[in-house]
Amino acid sequence: ILNPELTCTLPPYQSAAGATDIMIHVCERYFSNTEEVEITDRLCEAILKTIVYEAPRVIENPNHYEARANIMWAGMLAHNNVCGVGRVQDWASHHIEHELSALYDVTHGAGLAVIAPLWMRYVCKKHPEKTALKGIEAFEAFLKKIGMPSSFAEIGAKEEDIELMTDKLLKGRKTEGNYVKLNRDDVIAIYRSAL
Repeated sequence: ILNPELTCTLPPYQSAAGATDIMIHVCERYFSNTEEVEITDRLCEAILKTIVYEAPRVIENPNHYEARANIMWAGMLAHNNVCGVGRVQDWASHHIEHELSALYDVTHGAGLAVIAPLWMRYVCKKHPEKTALKGIEAFEAFLKKIGMPSSFAEIGAKEEDIELMTDKLLKGRKTEGNYVKLNRDDVIAIYRSAL
């Protein structure tokens, strides 16, 4: 059932967390080493721009039907894999965040708001030709504008749990992600940058 009216009672924080999750679902596909995927690149960009425009409007006015409808449509496109057709996807940010949600009482989108920009900053060093620090800074500013957390302290996560979360995440595997293959030390470094 896709009825924007059913989302009007969401608190602003949960609306922001949902918008963040939509954006990161798109980013997990957008950050890809697959070349010549112009259609899905443009779809990803359109969805991200839509969320940047609409999320502040629903936070300001929870009953804004058109804004909620556009977010719902963006969410459907972000979650049904249309943006991932024909491309190798990453999913490292989601997998790293899942360990936060599993261990702490943190909303998934809020955990992504902490982890995804840190992942972006980390892999930016390995793919400087494909990412831009100014874009990451703009994304962080947007997340702050809609009330999302940016650190472990804001979500109640603890430094002493980093190795446990990393071990649970990797479960004997050597790497996580595809855009940049992250080893155990990489994952720990991303978690530590949230301190």
